[in-house]
Amino acid sequence: MKTINYIWTIGSLLFASCGDFLRIDPPKTEVVAETVFTDDVTAVSALRGIYSLMMTNPSFTNGEIDRFAGLSADEFSNYKNENEQQQFFFPSLLATNNVVYSVFWKEAYLYISNANALLEGIQSAAAISEDAKGKLEGEAKFIRAFCHFYLVNLFGDVPYVTSTDYRINSALARIPKEQVYGHIINDLLDAQRLLADDFSFANNQRSQPNRGAATALLARVYLYTGAWANAESQATSLITNSNVYSLGSDLNTIFLANSSEAIWQLQPVRPEQVTMQGQLFILATPPASSFGGVSLRDGLLTSFETGDDRRTAWVGTYLDGDQAYYYPNKYKYRAYATTNLTEYAMVLRLAEQYLIRAEARVQQDKLALAIADVDAIRNRAGLPLIGNTNPSIGKSDLLLAIEQERRIEFFAEWGHRWLDLKRTDRANAVLSSIKTDWQETDVLYPIPLSEILVNPNLTQNLGY
Repeated sequence: MKTINYIWTIGSLLFASCGDFLRIDPPKTEVVAETVFTDDVTAVSALRGIYSLMMTNPSFTNGEIDRFAGLSADEFSNYKNENEQQQFFFPSLLATNNVVYSVFWKEAYLYISNANALLEGIQSAAAISEDAKGKLEGEAKFIRAFCHFYLVNLFGDVPYVTSTDYRINSALARIPKEQVYGHIINDLLDAQRLLADDFSFANNQRSQPNRGAATALLARVYLYTGAWANAESQATSLITNSNVYSLGSDLNTIFLANSSEAIWQLQPVRPEQVTMQGQLFILATPPASSFGGVSLRDGLLTSFETGDDRRTAWVGTYLDGDQAYYYPNKYKYRAYATTNLTEYAMVLRLAEQYLIRAEARVQQDKLALAIADVDAIRNRAGLPLIGNTNPSIGKSDLLLAIEQERRIEFFAEWGHRWLDLKRTDRANAVLSSIKTDWQETDVLYPIPLSEILVNPNLTQNLGY
């Protein structure tokens, strides 16, 4: 990792980088704790600076995992001539791909480094109240866990970084993904204990993670690691918390700021700024000349059941003469406006918890309860309920039904489809028939070559 330089100012957090995470020289500037952490307000401003970076940098947190993981999976067709984007689609990724390096690897470790700097800074800041320290620690550990979750799912074994000491970080090796998940769980359990149930710490905006966000990600991690009872328990605690979270009945309002379904959202930095998802995906020109350069694949479109309201509400159409292109329309605004807009980028939402619990229940042979969870999502989509049409469905078929429901519910969101195919060992079966260059080793992205060259403790994934 190269040096990450920090310039902390009261009321804001500015980051200057002279390189990347695994290529570290001694820091030229360090966190000035006595300046930043003079009181609760300045410390909170430093924390919020991390979220601002997540929404301003070209980053996996700013719509890019939706695009590139969607290309890796079976969600998008690619129309861009840019070689690095094409590599995700075919797939033909190289270890020198700059998107892999800068959008995924570098940005994730940047946010992790910032979170670690915050954790180290608040320990010695006597001017910060104990209540604020607890919430700051909880959010910083959540950020650290969240970023490592995406790193381990995209790259496999990765370093788990808990320090800002360049002498340690410059020689870190990859650790087995089981250990990475163990660290993620520990950080999330701490965050769950430290964070508040409500959103008062974020001015009643759902733009900073609270206890619900830690619980939601914990439920997902338990699902991914096969801890079925824990996944069910964590998801249940959110589903039953109806005073804070509920499934929205109107599909067109789900992605509005502070919707009842939102567990955690990222707020655009400027009031008139739209989400990156809106800019990337909504077509006002043919996709070849659009910002994102993608449209929805025919296979995804035909997988919608007849009468699925999500097809109407969440899929848009652009006509270029007789040619129709289809795009994700979960977010409705694609261009800057002169008035305040009302959409935030959704990160975690309640619908996922229903499908997490459904899958965890199937794995515990609680099929009737699992059907009820799937039907909660199908009912909102205006579809016939499995409990009515196929109440005796078997375990394997119900798991496939949940996979299909996840495919439709979360298309073009946070790489869900790509991660689902990988974690269930379904990627080879699904993608080998539609991607001519597919190899089983493509389920992991390459460790950036530039990182391996400067840190021999890093190793490369098979196939690269």
